[in-house]
Amino acid sequence: MDTIGRVQTRRQLSMDIIFLHDLRVDCVIGVWEWERKIRQTVVVDLDMAFDIRKAAASDDLADTLSYKEVSKRVSGFIEESGFRLVERMAEEVAAILLDEFRVSWCRVRINKPGAVRGAGDVGVVIERGTPP
Repeated sequence: MDTIGRVQTRRQLSMDIIFLHDLRVDCVIGVWEWERKIRQTVVVDLDMAFDIRKAAASDDLADTLSYKEVSKRVSGFIEESGFRLVERMAEEVAAILLDEFRVSWCRVRINKPGAVRGAGDVGVVIERGTPP
């Protein structure tokens, strides 16, 4: 295979994911009356498809997805929310990533530690958009 063939094959196999894991946010979340009166910590993991080739070539932050900006936006949104279900929270976070940050695909994992006695992690994982 010549160089052009290898480059084309490499481009076809391109799958870039920028991730932000273990983002801890205090918020009102839950269906029970007592949950509506307190703030609980949710743990958010985000995987976002984003073509990083331009940033890799330029070494310029302006050419990539800023995980700092994603973190600020998602954290602020969740802190101000009052969702009853983590399912709704995950859908809304995915919509922010797809619409505002223009990622083509995302995986959103919302963990509500302590929601079930004896379980370390409880929550949802959703994928939205066009898979990389």
